Amino acid sequence: MTSTQAVSTGEDTFASLFEATLQQSDSLKEGDIVQGTVIRVNRDTVIVDIGYKSEGVIPAHEFIDTSGKVSVNPGDRVDVLIEAKENDMGLVALSKEKADKLKVWDEISDACERDELISGTITARVKGGLQVSIRGGVKAFLPGSQVDLRPVRNLDKLIGQTFEFKVIKFNKKRGNIVLSRRVLLEKERNELKAQTLQKLEEGMVVRGTIKNITEYGAFVDLGGIDGLLHITDMSWGRVNHPSEVFKIGDEVTVKVLRYNAETERVSLGLKQTMDDPWEHAKESYPIGKRIRGKVVSLTDYGAFVEMEQGIEGLIHVSEMSWGKPKHPSKVVEVGQVVDCQVLEVDTEAKRISLGLKQLQADPWNQFASKYNPGDIIRGKVRSLTDYGVFVGIEDGVDGMVHKSDLSWTQRINNPADLYKKGDEVEAIILSINHAEKKVSLGIKQLYEDPWLRLPDNYPVGTILEVRVKSVAEFGVFVEIERGVEGLVHISELPMDVAADPAGLLKEGTIVKAEIISMDPNERRIALSLKRVAEREEDVEAMKFMEKSREDTVGGSRKSVGPSGGSGATLGDVLKDKLENLTKE
Repeated sequence: MTSTQAVSTGEDTFASLFEATLQQSDSLKEGDIVQGTVIRVNRDTVIVDIGYKSEGVIPAHEFIDTSGKVSVNPGDRVDVLIEAKENDMGLVALSKEKADKLKVWDEISDACERDELISGTITARVKGGLQVSIRGGVKAFLPGSQVDLRPVRNLDKLIGQTFEFKVIKFNKKRGNIVLSRRVLLEKERNELKAQTLQKLEEGMVVRGTIKNITEYGAFVDLGGIDGLLHITDMSWGRVNHPSEVFKIGDEVTVKVLRYNAETERVSLGLKQTMDDPWEHAKESYPIGKRIRGKVVSLTDYGAFVEMEQGIEGLIHVSEMSWGKPKHPSKVVEVGQVVDCQVLEVDTEAKRISLGLKQLQADPWNQFASKYNPGDIIRGKVRSLTDYGVFVGIEDGVDGMVHKSDLSWTQRINNPADLYKKGDEVEAIILSINHAEKKVSLGIKQLYEDPWLRLPDNYPVGTILEVRVKSVAEFGVFVEIERGVEGLVHISELPMDVAADPAGLLKEGTIVKAEIISMDPNERRIALSLKRVAEREEDVEAMKFMEKSREDTVGGSRKSVGPSGGSGATLGDVLKDKLENLTKE
């Protein structure tokens, strides 16, 4: 071959290659994914040959790896997406990231068609759910309702975790992918549930996991099916709230108490897997035994003491102290450890009666040896009731003064009108009831009964000055002497006063009254204002008539009797009446 022929052949080959390149260039279009060769790595760009008439350029940051370095070298083959054929610099704009994403979208689309699961990592919390990174970093949406079988309150705790998901919605054009984890969990649960139901029977002991806790119990996952462990079946002892015993995720061994295959409801018991402590209560707690326990609750009638898990006893308020019963909260408090004595055990009713005061000396014994009826005591008012006053004699021993024993003369309806709590009083012991441990006291017995002398001091007919105490509809109460009162009935008031007693007889007014009756047994004195007024009127009338008679006699005029003879005049009659009243 001549040199001329060789040159000709070389030119033909170059022409063929150039023509082929032009044909390939014409076939490339924007949006195509092609394979190119890296020919140069610059600081900010990577130059790639894609067989086009112009070289392509890709931002260098698209090749940065997890360590922050550009991980590409000249000669590497890469898949790229043609974004624009030639830019202002005459280079083809390419993208490796977009090419990778499109390839991933194709892979995801194929996986969806084959109904395959996709693995992904939860990367962030977004509105309505979570963001999940799947193949090639493609972002997908996981709705909150599709996260688990039950609503998850704290979605943030799932960030960073990797799970298997099922694609439930896929739109490549919009770049929208929606995932579900719940679908997979439901499938697994149904399979596990079918296996559990086949072997579940009442009376069997099974293992489970605490799935949820409520005020009335805990739900236990037995394997695809939940059973309810009620709060009353958690312990033989007292459980105020299930959270005191369990937390979510705890594994428990429970007994199947009831199982309804139709409704698939399961009732579980934990305490039924243990011995009932009441079976040995009678032997463990004989009457009279001294025990130590913790106060677990208080009521108005006593305190419940836990003796061991499952066994509680009641200290009735009457068994807390030898003195007058106080509210249990004044004696013990919840959480306090106390020593007490077993008084009674009823295993059938599951009740144990305890006593606190039995471990203390009975103050009554000391009182009984020290005091007798007739002794005078001094003490403070402990309490007041409608019927009397309770006075402390010794620590733990009170005496009661009935309201009828407070005063000889006053009718006391409410003892609180005379005394208040804390007042120091003196009283005499009237009687002692050792059987019922009661002491009767009297205050009025410290003084002489005025009714023994009142009939002699104030005989019927006595006129004296009295003080108005109060006015009632039926009459007026007056004070005869200190502590002694009497009643002027409304019928014994002068006519003008009876018309308005409250207006005319104010409290403290001094009036004259006549004693018209006295009953020492009923302790009642009746008086009259009307009779005093009538007597005073008679006296005034007699004085007037006497003066008239004297005037007539002085004028030598004499009266003539009905027969025409001389006789007693009207003045004589009035004078005689006046003399009789004066004598009285």
